[in-house]
Order: sequence, then structure tokens, then C-alpha cells
Amino acid sequence: MDLATLIGLVGAAVLVSAAVILGTSPEVFMNPTGLLLVVGGSLFVVLAKFSLTQFRFAFKAVARAFKFQLPNTQESIEELVELSKISRKRGLLALEDQEVSSPFLQKGLQMLADGFSAEMISEMMGKERLLTLERNEAGGQVFSAFGEVAPSMGMIGTLVGLVQMLANMNEPSMIGPAMAVALLTTLYGAMIATMVANPIAEKLWLRMNQEAKMQQLWIDAVLAIKGDKNPRVLEQMLNIYLPPERRGKEDEASAEGATKPAGEQA
Repeated sequence: MDLATLIGLVGAAVLVSAAVILGTSPEVFMNPTGLLLVVGGSLFVVLAKFSLTQFRFAFKAVARAFKFQLPNTQESIEELVELSKISRKRGLLALEDQEVSSPFLQKGLQMLADGFSAEMISEMMGKERLLTLERNEAGGQVFSAFGEVAPSMGMIGTLVGLVQMLANMNEPSMIGPAMAVALLTTLYGAMIATMVANPIAEKLWLRMNQEAKMQQLWIDAVLAIKGDKNPRVLEQMLNIYLPPERRGKEDEASAEGATKPAGEQA
């Protein structure tokens, strides 16, 4: 569970709710007509921009903003170094039976065991990475569009409410409801965009980039194992995927391990 997403969205909702409750009656801020116009209108407008498949996938992808099961980079590097050692000791066929943290990596190991060339492995894994990027990109695009459309629908609701108010100036009982629609639709649009759509869109873009980076790490590692790279060389090569502040520590630890006598390493 990504606590940052959960705490951020819930915290914003709590603060706005507190401001509403402490200021006046919460019922004042409830307007079914305005909600229908902003939420329903935004959904239909965004649907018009994308295909049904992209639209459905985007709402299924919302879970990725709250829960994301991508392996830790450092742990993945350690796993790949162990796989490299197994490959050098027992051959590429031994990788076929190894349980790994990702189906994407598992496919790469299967190709190694099946004797695919480095060029074929690079091409096939690269294509799958691009297709995964395209699928994940749809989620971010849909919610980014939602963040753009919702405030505009709020403004449309405001104009509708103002027109209704001006058209009924001779009937005082109609002015209040029309003014409520005019003001609340702007509020609804701003809240949906600022507190829901845009944060989820940004988090989905982040998830997409994280997954793309991890998949590239796996591709590099599989190709290095295919080329029979020394495990220590592989580790140094993959450490570039770590943040700079952690990269230096890992390099030092690796160098110390390489210079220790055999008895001390044991």
C-alpha cells in the first residue's frame, strides 16, 4: 500500500470537510443538479476523447496509485546477481526452474534457457516493454483529461446557473437554487480536478516510469547473463539504476567484498 497517496488524498478530503462542517451546515454544499452536471458531464466528455477499452483500463488502473507491487531495485539487483552466478555454475538451462519476482523477468529467463540469441531477446523484451508502456499510459492520459475537463464543466454549470438566475429575477424563490448551482458547480469541478483526478494521474505517470525503468534493468541483466558477464561486473553495471546516494555505498561494499581474503569473506 502506498501510504503517500492514501494520506495525501484522505488528508485533503478531511481538511476540506472540516472547513465545511465548521463553517456552516454541510447540506448547503450538496447540490444533486450540480454534481450530476460536473461528474456526469466530465465522464462523458472524457469518454469521447478515448476508446471504451482505454476508459475501462484507466479506472482499473486506479488501484496502481494506491497499491503497487514492483520489486525493490536493490533487492532485484541482488536477485539478478544470484541468477548470474547460477548461470555461470550450472549453465543457462538452470535458470528455467528459478522462481523470480516478475513475470517479465521470468519470460527473459525462459528465452535464455531456450537458447534465443541476444538480438532476439533484446527485440522481444523491448517490444513487450513498449506495449506495457502504452497500456499504462492510457490510465495517466484519461485522468489527466479528467483533471482538465472537470473545472471546465464546473464553469459551464456556473454559466447555466447564472442564466437561470437572471431569467427568474422576478421570482425570488428561484434565485437561491440557481445561484447555488452557479457557485457549487465551480467548487465541484475544482475539487475533482485538484483533489482526485490530477493526483491520481501524476501517480499513474510515476508508476509507469518506475515500471519502465525496472523492465529496462531486467533487459540489461538478461542480456548480460546471455553474454556471460562476471556477476561482479553485472552488479556494478546495474548499480547505475540506484539513486546516487545509495550507489556509492553499494559500490564500496562490493569492492570490499572483492578485496577480502577468502577466509574473511566466509
